[in-house]
Amino acid sequence: MEKVNLTIDGQAVEVDAGTTILDAAQGLGIFIPTFCHNQELKPFASCFVCAVEIEGRPNLVPSCSTAVAPGMVVKTQSERSKMARRTCVELLLSDHLGDCLGPCTVECPAGIDIPGYIRYLAQGNDRAALELIKQNMPLPGVLGRVCPRPCEDGCRRQLVEEPIAICHLKRYAADAVSDGGNEYIPESMKPTGKKVAIVGAGPAGLSAAYYLQLKGHKTVIYDSHEAPGGMLRFGIPAYRLPRNVIDREYEIAGKLGAEFRFNVTIGKDVTLDKLKQDYDAVFLAIGAQKAQGTRVEGENLPGVLSGIAFLAEASRNEKTPIGNRVMVVGGGNTAVDAARTSIRLGAREVIILYRRTRKEMPAWEVEVDEAEKESVKLEILAAPTKIEKLSDGSLSVTCIRMKLGDPDASGRRSPVPQPGSEHVRVVDNVIAAIGQSVDSKMMTNVELAKWGGIIADERTMRTNQEKIFAGGDCVTGADIAVRAVASGKRAAIAIDQYLMGQEVIGEPFTYNHSMGKIEEISKKVIEGREKQKRVKMPELAAETRITNFQEVETGFTADPVRYEAKRCLECDCGDVKDCKLRSYATLFEADPARFAGSCRDYERDDSHASVLYDSHKCIQCGTCVRMTEEVFGTSALGFVNRGFASRVKPALGRPLVKVNDKGIEHIVEVCPVGALILKRS
Repeated sequence: MEKVNLTIDGQAVEVDAGTTILDAAQGLGIFIPTFCHNQELKPFASCFVCAVEIEGRPNLVPSCSTAVAPGMVVKTQSERSKMARRTCVELLLSDHLGDCLGPCTVECPAGIDIPGYIRYLAQGNDRAALELIKQNMPLPGVLGRVCPRPCEDGCRRQLVEEPIAICHLKRYAADAVSDGGNEYIPESMKPTGKKVAIVGAGPAGLSAAYYLQLKGHKTVIYDSHEAPGGMLRFGIPAYRLPRNVIDREYEIAGKLGAEFRFNVTIGKDVTLDKLKQDYDAVFLAIGAQKAQGTRVEGENLPGVLSGIAFLAEASRNEKTPIGNRVMVVGGGNTAVDAARTSIRLGAREVIILYRRTRKEMPAWEVEVDEAEKESVKLEILAAPTKIEKLSDGSLSVTCIRMKLGDPDASGRRSPVPQPGSEHVRVVDNVIAAIGQSVDSKMMTNVELAKWGGIIADERTMRTNQEKIFAGGDCVTGADIAVRAVASGKRAAIAIDQYLMGQEVIGEPFTYNHSMGKIEEISKKVIEGREKQKRVKMPELAAETRITNFQEVETGFTADPVRYEAKRCLECDCGDVKDCKLRSYATLFEADPARFAGSCRDYERDDSHASVLYDSHKCIQCGTCVRMTEEVFGTSALGFVNRGFASRVKPALGRPLVKVNDKGIEHIVEVCPVGALILKRS
């Protein structure tokens, strides 16, 4: 056969005449993206994402259908080619309606594959569910109890009735595996000989240690407390988070090789410079455990307590003395926890004084509800102005009424004092829970923000100091634990890159397509869905639980878990790991909003026993149509309409189940996106 000599990306090559540029390049190991090309089919050149530049020609050409020519000089990676490919991908994205990941996963700060573990639970495979969870989050038993559930805000089941009980299911997976006596301990890589010091045994520090140990790096965790957990242990009461659950999940890090050194204060017992000297890297996860003052006259009087210090003391001693009448000042979770803890310690009258309305309270709403069940009173639009000691040892608290003014920097309406509304309350204790800050005085030479937190790169968690990384509340300010866990994992990825001499870029970017926010979702997504009540978490009765620190929420059993898991709408794409559109959108850093305009609507055909057709994800590459015609000799699928209205449809507009499905599984296999997929078992 006649041979042709040409040059591709500077490499000379000889191929048979008639060979396409795409095949010649692939023979050299050169990657050229393509959607519509398939070796079983004739070249189609519909997607143009395989476009290349040929020296001497004014226009780009599709490499899948252009034959080589003698002396041809081809550039597959020129800027023109890359720009054309990106444009092609962005045009496809502009008319692509679908989710790469479930909206719950997108909302989860830790990026847990929530639909995935829920599928395992529905199947009764608790261990597989736990293993999947722990790929992104090492504290499922803990966070399954205390996370405020941002994932559930994105759950589309709420368009039918109520969101899936995502956190409760996560808790069940962790508890069920542990109670079964077969705790999941993942396998670590071979030791690298590298050592990392982690300052802080809270959720960020534990997460970093867990994932660094899996990478083979030795971690030593320093903490000023006598036990692990940070604010999980010393800021969240045991009735919400039992201590044995904290111990159980922290022990796994120890079994992976992490070493804990307690009662060590950085700056006092060991310096940051010493850690830099002794370790290959340092991760600062010191949290935000410094209580903010009330700036009210009398705040330092005996009987006036810090919310953080009070909860820490109660954590150590569940018989900590408290007065009969307690006022808690603040509206966050610490304030609510302090109030509910006071009730359990014997206080007869507990009020939460908050300067805005209940709607503006940053505390988790369900916790406020639970506090009121336990007889805690909520007094809104009021604030203390002065605290005085009375002769009998009680405290006289002068308060003033507020009204809401214009929004402040937080976006909430500012509380404005109302002159002449002063009134006095007499209590035995005032617990101030109005905020937390970072105690960063020991962070020598580490750059700090104006508010006192550590400045670290959001993606790599690097600080301005060589070897030093930081994450969690000491970087963000007081925040929810799941975000601290996520920052610990991000830090572990970047620290691993640093230790192994790689470029420190953090977790690589991966494109994620979304149908939109919950209020933007087409009603067609939930058509035909039968309403099913969300399983309610069993809990202790209010009148019995306030006498002790026993866990209030008693947990799901297996049957309700299977039922609840099967309520999941499975919004994630079944082809997400193999989807070429997602892969190329990631590669070219595509902007899905570049080409604005109308987009196809949601349209799903699930009539076939084994195949699902989501035409709203179809990119019109034509591969399935040509495969039915050229390989299997049927007309099961075809194009209807023209231009932007063109769509791939089953023959004569019938449901997929009613057309000739010869070779259907092979046709599904060649779909480059998740439009045609095999149904999940």
